[in-house]
Amino acid sequence: MSKVSVKTTRHAVMTPLDLMLADFKEKYTAQNPSRSFTRLYDDRELGYMFAYFHEQLTEHFDSINGRARSTRHYWAESSRQMIALTDDLTHVLSALKASGIDVQFDDRYQQAVARCLPWLSTSGGSSVPDDFEPVVLVRYEPVFVRAATTTALKKASRPVNLKMEGEGSYAIVYSYIDPDYGIKFAVKRAKKGISSRDLVRFKNEFDTMKRLSFPYILDVYQYDEVRNEYRMEFCEATLRSFIARRNNNLSIASRKRIALQFLYAVSYLHSQPLLHRDISLQNVLLKVYESGAVLVKLSDFGLVKDPSSTFTRTQTEMRGTIRDPLLHDFRQYGVLNEIYAVGWVLSYIFTGREALSANGDAVSRIVQKCVAHDVANRYQTVRDLIGDVEQVSAPAVVDTTV
Repeated sequence: MSKVSVKTTRHAVMTPLDLMLADFKEKYTAQNPSRSFTRLYDDRELGYMFAYFHEQLTEHFDSINGRARSTRHYWAESSRQMIALTDDLTHVLSALKASGIDVQFDDRYQQAVARCLPWLSTSGGSSVPDDFEPVVLVRYEPVFVRAATTTALKKASRPVNLKMEGEGSYAIVYSYIDPDYGIKFAVKRAKKGISSRDLVRFKNEFDTMKRLSFPYILDVYQYDEVRNEYRMEFCEATLRSFIARRNNNLSIASRKRIALQFLYAVSYLHSQPLLHRDISLQNVLLKVYESGAVLVKLSDFGLVKDPSSTFTRTQTEMRGTIRDPLLHDFRQYGVLNEIYAVGWVLSYIFTGREALSANGDAVSRIVQKCVAHDVANRYQTVRDLIGDVEQVSAPAVVDTTV
């Protein structure tokens, strides 16, 4: 017995909306609306239907305008066709809306239909009212607009100019003005010739930041595998440059807000749970607004440590800008080592000096607890540290008048 090969074809399952749109397209394409009206609609699914109703309504309104100037009598058959047309249009628009497709019907034609329906008759013709105002015919613009669920972006093919903003050990940061949005973004691009391990670390940095969602963590948007670069939000200043330019005029209240935003970012990171391992004055960025408000953004996650990852198991060399002197093996880096670096940053925020504050005030006591030689005496969590910073206040003013 010979074997018969049976070839089966799988068809995609069509939804009720798909079927309805397919029926509309077939029905109204068959009506063969003229090019004068199809050219007004570029909707692949509903364009022929829109053109058909637009053309039919325009022809009826044109005829009614003419009869209003002469016999004031609209023919019986034309009246029946007009009534049937408007009934069909009402049914179609309702069906589309029920299916989630909202179509905007031009007010001029919508009001014209509403003015005509009361005096149209299904038999014997229709008498055009004496006070009938002629309908303004719309021939060169669409009267049906499908409510947009998408938007068109320019996506200009021309290259944009990059401005170099900074350089690290294995990447360069540029800025540019996006032609679609008219605002500034940043690009972080891996240097050519870096080791495969550093390139993996660079991609891991993007993946980590992409899955984080917090107001004080820098947002990243898109990775380009060809150029080994990714887009991210642009910040106007590093913590170092921001404080240095304003140190003489920055109030305790402003410093405290910056410090708390920074601490909230680190606390959130630890809750994920992740360790930054490269907290520094350069890796804390600030968005600066014209009003004077600032928003802290923790950045540069190239050395981030994920306890669930084995990527750093052979990484023993010490990295990071601020290094805890008690740490001798980078693989052993933990929360208490991170708190040491946090203490240095807090000291700079409150004093503007790149040295540990030790003058005995509230800030100095906090800083010294962060960097205590005995780790048992350090803050054990950033959450505890936040509680003490929240209590910092401006020193009392001593009244020296007699």
